[in-house]
Amino acid sequence: MSDDSDSDPSGETADVDAGTDTDTDTNTNTTTETDAAADEATADDRVPVLLVRGDREFLIEPGAEQGTDLGVLEVPEDVQPGDTVETHLGEAFQVRRLRGPDLFHQFERTGAPMVPRDVGLVIGETGVSQGDRVLDTGTGTGVLAASMARAGADVVSYERDPEFADVARENMELGGVEDAVDVRTGDLATILEDGGLESETGDGTDLEPSSFDVLTLDTGDAADIVEYAPELLVDGGFVAVYSPFIESTREVVETARAVDLSNVRTRETIQREMQFDDRGSRPSTAPVGHTGYLTLARNV
Repeated sequence: MSDDSDSDPSGETADVDAGTDTDTDTNTNTTTETDAAADEATADDRVPVLLVRGDREFLIEPGAEQGTDLGVLEVPEDVQPGDTVETHLGEAFQVRRLRGPDLFHQFERTGAPMVPRDVGLVIGETGVSQGDRVLDTGTGTGVLAASMARAGADVVSYERDPEFADVARENMELGGVEDAVDVRTGDLATILEDGGLESETGDGTDLEPSSFDVLTLDTGDAADIVEYAPELLVDGGFVAVYSPFIESTREVVETARAVDLSNVRTRETIQREMQFDDRGSRPSTAPVGHTGYLTLARNV
C-alpha cells in the first residue's frame, strides 16, 4: 500500500507540472501572436508624412528610409507633424502632415490629374462630406477620388485601364485612403448598359439603385452614364462631369436635360494669376489658365 501511496501522489504532481508547462507555452504563444498582430495593425495604420526642405518634398511612411541628394532620411515610427528629421549628413527636413493639394504633386501619374482648384469646385458644388457614397469613373491618377475620401466619403471608382487602376490603388494607399476608395477595373458605361443596376451576382460589387449621393465623371463617354443618373442617385443627389472639350460637354448637358435632371449648368474653369512688382499690379501675361468644363446637375 505504501508503494501505491507514494506512486500516486508522484503521478499527480507530474501531471500538474506538465499542465503548468503547457499553460505557460500557450500564454507565451498567445502573447507573441498578440504582439505580432499589434505590430501589423500599427504598420497598417501608419499615415505617410511629408518631409520638406525648400523645394524638396518627400512623402514617406513612418519607419521608412528615403535617399535624397542631401543624405539618407530615416523616419522614426513615432514621427509627428512639426518634428525635424535629419539625414545621415546632418541636413534637416521639416515634417508636415499630408494635405489634399499635396496629392496632386505626390501621386504617381497615369495622365493629367485634375488640378486642385477643380477638385475644390467639384467638392464645393456637390457638398461631398462625411457619410456620403460617391460613384466615380475615369479614376486616372485618383486625385479626385482620394480628395473626396479625405472629405469623409466612401468612393467607388471605375477605371478602364488595368494598369492605371493598379497605380490608382497604390496612390490610395499612399494617401492613406485605401479603406475609403474602392478602385474597380471596368467600364462603367458598359456595366450599366449590360444591366449592372439589375444584376445580382452576389460578389459584393453590384450597383444598387438610388444608393449614391454624388456621381462624378471624368471620361469621354460621360453622357452615356449621365443617362442612368436618376436611377443611381438618391433624391437630391448631384452629378458633376468634368471634360476638356466643348463637344462632349454639350452631349452631357443634352442628356442631363433629357433625363429630367434639374439645375443643369456648365462653367469653364479658368484662373488668372496676379503679378505684383515694382511697376504695379496686374493679371499675369501668361496664357489663360483654362483646364476644362465642369457640368453640374441635381436629381430632384
